[in-house]
Amino acid sequence: MKNVTIYTDGACRGNGKENSIGAYGIVLMYNGVAKEVKKATIDTTNNIMELTAVIEALSMLKEPCEVKLYSDSAYVINAINQKWLENWQRNGWKNSSKEPVKNKELWVKLLEQLKYHKVQFIKVKGHSDNQYNNRCDALANEAMDEIS
Repeated sequence: MKNVTIYTDGACRGNGKENSIGAYGIVLMYNGVAKEVKKATIDTTNNIMELTAVIEALSMLKEPCEVKLYSDSAYVINAINQKWLENWQRNGWKNSSKEPVKNKELWVKLLEQLKYHKVQFIKVKGHSDNQYNNRCDALANEAMDEIS
C-alpha cells in the first residue's frame, strides 16, 4: 500500500446560522508531491466542513492507502480515536445523551472510506506552528473569501 499524508481543516463564518459560509482546505502529500484543494459552500457548520474535508481527502485516493491524517478537529479525531463512532453505531446512531447523532450521513460516508483505507487519525493544535495545518486553514479562508 502507498503511504500518504493528509492534512485537513474546516472553517465556517457564521457557524450554523443562515447564510453562513464554510469551507475546507486539504493538503495531500505522496512521494514528495503535495496537492492542495479548497472548496467553500453556504449554510453549513464548522463540524460539517471539518468532516467533509476528511471525506473528500480520502475520496481523492484512487487505491487503498495507508494514511496519516492530521486535523485540528477534536470532533473528528475524538470520534475515531475515542471510539465515539463505534458507540454511535452500536447505539443505533444515538449519542451518549440518547439524541440522534448529528451529521450521520457524513459519518456513514467516512465509514465507507475507512473500509478502503488504513487511516491513522492524528490531532494537531490549530492556529499554531504546524505549517500544513496553517496552509489548510489559509486554503479554507481563501475559499470563503472567493465565495463571499
